[in-house]
Amino acid sequence: MSDDNPVIVVINTITSPARRQRSGGYGPAKVWLWLPPILVLGAVIGLWYAISASLGARSFILPTPDRILEVYLTEQTRGEIFAGLGVTVQTMIAGLIAASVIGIGWAIAMSQAKWIERSTYPYAVVLQSIPILAITPIIAFWAPDGFTARTIVCVLIALFPMVSNTYFGLQSVDRSHRELFQLQKATRWIVLTKLQLPAAQPAIFAGLRISAGLAVVGAVVGDFFFQQGVIGIGALMRKYQARLQMEELFASVILASLFGVAVFLIFGLIARLAVGKWYDFG
Repeated sequence: MSDDNPVIVVINTITSPARRQRSGGYGPAKVWLWLPPILVLGAVIGLWYAISASLGARSFILPTPDRILEVYLTEQTRGEIFAGLGVTVQTMIAGLIAASVIGIGWAIAMSQAKWIERSTYPYAVVLQSIPILAITPIIAFWAPDGFTARTIVCVLIALFPMVSNTYFGLQSVDRSHRELFQLQKATRWIVLTKLQLPAAQPAIFAGLRISAGLAVVGAVVGDFFFQQGVIGIGALMRKYQARLQMEELFASVILASLFGVAVFLIFGLIARLAVGKWYDFG
């Protein structure tokens, strides 16, 4: 038996003709696609200025966009905020890598032995349901330093999508393809590497995109509660809040939000580059 044939069968079966026929032009339709969000953004900014002006003496609690922009133009404050974001990025990457390795390995183990799935998957669901705030004191005792504690928070938040999506992808192999491998007397390792994992790639990348966004949330939340060592952007938010430095606080929140959006878009692009030629991510 040739090891490459089963892979070709799977990929050809799930190829999306609609995806291949879709054009990526930039005509008037594309302009109309982007116009409504731009108009909504303009309306939100205008409403923002109006509300800030209506607050009078209390307008400091909602600084206007131009005052927030000045924060990015001030070298010292800009350097502090971006340095904090850099620490948060390191935490997010470490947590996402750990969650991906653990999640994919866990899902593979469950797909190979039903008793592992029955005995461990309920705990994955329980882990997803545990409020992170409730276990932060325990994490503080377990973790030797702030970076480790923040990484643990990232892993706990980002783990479940990797486990569930990967397991779903591994189990969703077409029955006829699985029977074809059985007729060829393929080993369990061949079935896993040549059939299940290739077929599960779209689900794995979808889970990775979700987990990446959650890892950003976990990194910022971890910064809030574990401020030992070099602090991240979440700890800076707490400092600015305590000192009523509202312009700096809003600048930090906006930068962290933009980073979260960028991560989601980057991993969506990675997914399309990896499997977009034969799977439609929408």
